[in-house]
Amino acid sequence: MEWENQTVLVELFLKGLSGYPKLELLFFVLILMMYVVILLGNGTLILISILDSHLHTPMYFFLGNLSFLDICYTTTSIPPLLVSFLSERKTISFSGCAVQMFLGLAMGTTECVLLGMMAFDRYAAICNPLRYSVIMSKDCYVPMAAASWFSGLVNSAVQTAFVVQLPFCRNNVINHFSCEILAVLKLACADISGNEFIMLVATTLFILTPLLLIIVSYTLIILSILKIHSSEGRSKVFSTCSAHLTVVIIFYGTILFMYMKPKSKETLNSDTLGGTDKLISMFYGIIAPMVNPLIYSLRNKDVKEAVKLLLRRKIFNK
Repeated sequence: MEWENQTVLVELFLKGLSGYPKLELLFFVLILMMYVVILLGNGTLILISILDSHLHTPMYFFLGNLSFLDICYTTTSIPPLLVSFLSERKTISFSGCAVQMFLGLAMGTTECVLLGMMAFDRYAAICNPLRYSVIMSKDCYVPMAAASWFSGLVNSAVQTAFVVQLPFCRNNVINHFSCEILAVLKLACADISGNEFIMLVATTLFILTPLLLIIVSYTLIILSILKIHSSEGRSKVFSTCSAHLTVVIIFYGTILFMYMKPKSKETLNSDTLGGTDKLISMFYGIIAPMVNPLIYSLRNKDVKEAVKLLLRRKIFNK
């Protein structure tokens, strides 16, 4: 079937909060403050995990990767968003949109897989403490982290490649803050069933499979904790994984709401996007990276001590 009015998109218009200039200014200030907190919080976690020898363990190696990932993800999305809030023409080139889509998918996929790896690490530490150093040796946890990044890059490269080769003949308005893959697919004037199948496979491999690993790991962890007779012992063991579990709930709670909730045919085929979806997208993209270091700092004595030690070093070196 030949599609009429097929055009090559040169630039796209990101609708975002167009029409609400006062609200845009408010969001600019709030998001800028959040971005500073993200950089400071995650940067501090990376710094202490490198400088403090007591934190040279698999858990903090993964945590350092997670913090670096959050910095990368927000740096690729927040600065363009801030610029769009202050610009009258909220446009992005098609190639720029493709790059933004690739980076967003890569970072999101990597975080899903990385959280699964971190859950396995907590399982090995709590359920097999005597064999932990053997199971999670450096030869094991470094390739695990590398596999997380590789999975994200491969998945994103495949999905982005299949999207950019589609013909586009509809309007160039994306009713979103950024070039989110589902929003871009709505502009295509070709059969996107192949893209939907690839997304389904990717969702199964990189979202649901890590989630299954997390569920199995924490089920075994809970069973192991229940075998401990003293309440103090149970509390101490659970505290070692409570921060990671909190991060998992925040991350997967938002991502499953965004991508797994049922949608009607009208919603799928329309160019409209509800305000709730936009806010959830922003929560996933900004709030989660901001609270991750706060959660790990507030619920982890090792991190607190490492931060205090780092501050003492700076004070005495002055």
